[in-house]
Amino acid sequence: MITIEYRKCIYKGSAFKTMKKLLERFRIYRIKKPNIVILLVILLFNICWFFFSAALISAMAPSSLAHRGFWDSVYYTITMILDAGCIEYVIADIGAVSVGLIIFCVIVVIVGMITFSGAVIGYVTNYISGFIENADSGNTPIKISGHIVILNWNDRAAEIINELLFKGRKERIIVLANADKKLIEQEIYDRVSDTVSKENAVVKLKARQMSPGEGRKYIKEHTLKNRLDIIVREGDSCSTKQLQDISLKSARMVIILENDIRDSADNGSGEDKGNSNTIKALIQVADFTAQEGSAEDQHIVVETGDDWTLELVNKIIRHKEKSGKCNILPITVNHMLGLLLAQFCIMPELNKVYYKLYSNKGAGIFARPYAGQSDIDTEPGRYISVHDHAIPITVMDTGTGSYAYYVADRASDADIISEPSECNYSIKYNNKFWLRQRNILILGHNSRMEEIMNGFYFFREEWNGNPYEDNPEDILNIMVIDDEKSLAEHNYYKEYPYVNRVISTGLYNDKLIHDSITEFVSLNADNTTVLILSDDLAKPEDIDAQALTCLVYIQEILEEKQDENPEFDAGKIDVIVEILNPKNYDVANNYSRNNVVISNRYASKMTTQICEKGGLFDLFRYLMTFGGENAEEYDSKELYIKDVKDFFLETPAPCTAKELITAVYNASPSENKQIVIGSVCDNKIKIFAGNQREIKVELTENDKLIIFCAH
Repeated sequence: MITIEYRKCIYKGSAFKTMKKLLERFRIYRIKKPNIVILLVILLFNICWFFFSAALISAMAPSSLAHRGFWDSVYYTITMILDAGCIEYVIADIGAVSVGLIIFCVIVVIVGMITFSGAVIGYVTNYISGFIENADSGNTPIKISGHIVILNWNDRAAEIINELLFKGRKERIIVLANADKKLIEQEIYDRVSDTVSKENAVVKLKARQMSPGEGRKYIKEHTLKNRLDIIVREGDSCSTKQLQDISLKSARMVIILENDIRDSADNGSGEDKGNSNTIKALIQVADFTAQEGSAEDQHIVVETGDDWTLELVNKIIRHKEKSGKCNILPITVNHMLGLLLAQFCIMPELNKVYYKLYSNKGAGIFARPYAGQSDIDTEPGRYISVHDHAIPITVMDTGTGSYAYYVADRASDADIISEPSECNYSIKYNNKFWLRQRNILILGHNSRMEEIMNGFYFFREEWNGNPYEDNPEDILNIMVIDDEKSLAEHNYYKEYPYVNRVISTGLYNDKLIHDSITEFVSLNADNTTVLILSDDLAKPEDIDAQALTCLVYIQEILEEKQDENPEFDAGKIDVIVEILNPKNYDVANNYSRNNVVISNRYASKMTTQICEKGGLFDLFRYLMTFGGENAEEYDSKELYIKDVKDFFLETPAPCTAKELITAVYNASPSENKQIVIGSVCDNKIKIFAGNQREIKVELTENDKLIIFCAH
C-alpha cells in the first residue's frame, strides 16, 4: 500500500516537472515566435468553437429536421462564420421552432466574425505589413552582383550617385547608412532630378537651333535618362549580417564615406581622433572582399579626412589587401581639395578644366595597363603623330601596376591609329618663358587651410626666382582676411613667407573688409585671384552663408571700381568662391563672374573616376602637387594654364589642334616637353578631344593654352 502511494507521488512529481518544462519552453517560444503562437491560439480557439457550436446546435435542433446530426451542424457553423448572410438559410433549414437556437446562431456568427474572420484577416494583414516593413528597413537579403555599394552618408554622397548618371548605362547602387532613409532618398531624388532637367533643357535649347529633323535626332541621342536603380537601407555599415544581406562579396565596387567633419566636431571631445567608424567599416569590408568566394578585382575606395585615419587605413591595407581580390584605395579628401584650391588660385581656369576632365561627361583622362611597349612613354612624339583622337599624358608605376594615361573622348579612342603625316606648321616657342607673379586674396577659412598653404609652398618652390630677371619679385603675394580666432589658430600664417599681410576682422565689419579688398585690388590689377572659403565646420544652417556674404562684398567693390574708372577691367580679377552645398550653386553663380567651386562635387567626381577607372588615383595625386616635396627639377608634371602672349614669341597662325599639338611638342626642349591638351578662349574651355585634324584653332594674344608639362 505504501509502495503504491509512493509510486503515485513519484508519478505526480515527474508529471509536474514535465508540465513545468513544457510551460517554460512555451514561454520561451512565445517570446521568440510571438506571431506563430498567436496564430496557433487563433486556430485552436476557432476549432474548439466550431465543434462546441456544432454540438450545441445538433443538440438543440428539432427531431423532425431532415439535416440533423453533428456533422451537418458543423457545416452550418462553418457556413455562418464564413458568410454571416447564410444565417437566414440555416434558420430556414433548421426551422424557427426554437428561439434559443436562433439566438445561439446569432452568437455563433458574432463570435466567429471576431475570432475567426477578424483575427485571421488581422493576422494576415499584420504579416504583410511586417513583410513590407522588413523589406523597407533592410532586413530582407538582396541577391545581386556587379553593383555599387556606398557605406555611410555625407554631403558628397549624392554627388557621387549624380555623377553616375553620365555613364550612359544602367547602374545598380545600394546605400547602407546609419541615417534617415527617407531623407537620403529625398536628397538623391532632388539632386538627380535637378541634373536631368537641367541637362535636358540644354539639349532642347541646342536642338531648337537645328533643323526639325536634326533637332529630333539630337534630342534622341543626347537626352539624359535616369538609368540608376538605387536601394537605400538604414542600418549599421559595420554589421556583418547587413553587409552580407546587400551581397557585398559580389559587388563591383565599394565606397566607404566618412561622416561629415562638422558631425565629428560636435562630439565635444575637442580632440581630432579621426573617424573610427570608417576604420571599423573598412575592416569588415576587407574581410568580406578578401574571401575566396568574393568577386574578382573589387575596388574599395575609402575616404580619409585626417592623418590618424589614413595611417590606420594603410595598416589595414598591408594586412588585408590581396592582389586581384581586395584592392583598397584611400582618398585623402581634405588634402586633395586643399591642393586643388591652391591650384585654382594660381591658375583659375584649371577649375573648369578639371571639372571637365574629372567628369563622366565628355572628354576625360583614361588609363590603360602599360607593359613597356607603347610609344606613349618611349617616343611620345611618335605617339602624337599616329594618334589623332588621343593625347598622351604620362606613364606611371602605381600600387596596382603600370599605366599609360591619355586624354580623349572615349577609352577606345586610343585604339584609333592613323598614318603619320609630316607637319609643316611651325611656331616660335619662348625658351625663356616664366610665370608672372600671382596675387591672391583669401577671405575666410576652412578645415583645409594647411593643405591650401602647402599647395602654395610647392608652387613657390618650383617657380620662385625668375632666372631671366636681375631682381625677380616673389612669385606669390598673398593676403588673408579672417576672424581673430582662426588667424590665431594658424599663428597668423607667420611660417609662410609668401603671406605678406593678414587682417583680423569679423564678417560684419563691412567697412574694414571693403577698404582692405579695395586696396589690394587697386595695387594688384593683374594676375589677381580672390578666394572666398566656406567654413565646413559651421552649423548646417550656416553652411556657405559667410562665403555668399563675402561674394556680395567683392562684386560690389568690382562694380564700384568699374564705375570710377571705365578702363578698369573687372574680368581680370578672378573670383573663386567655394560652395559646400550644391543647392547654393545657382545663388553663387549669379554673383560670380568667373568661378564657383563646389568642393564636395569635386571630391565626388574624383571618387567616381577612381572607382570606375583603374590607376587614376595615383595620377590625380601626382597632378595636384607642383614638383612634390622631394622632387628634383623637371621631375614632376602638372597641368598648366599658360598665356599665349608669354608662351610664344609670336601669336601662332590659325591651324588645327593636331598641328598645334605637334608643333609645340617638337619645339619645346627635350628635358621639358610641352603637350597641349586644350585652349582657353574668351573664358571658354576647349579640350582637344575627338578628331584633332578637324578641330580648328585660332589663337589671340589674350588666349591661354592648357598644357601638360614639368615646368
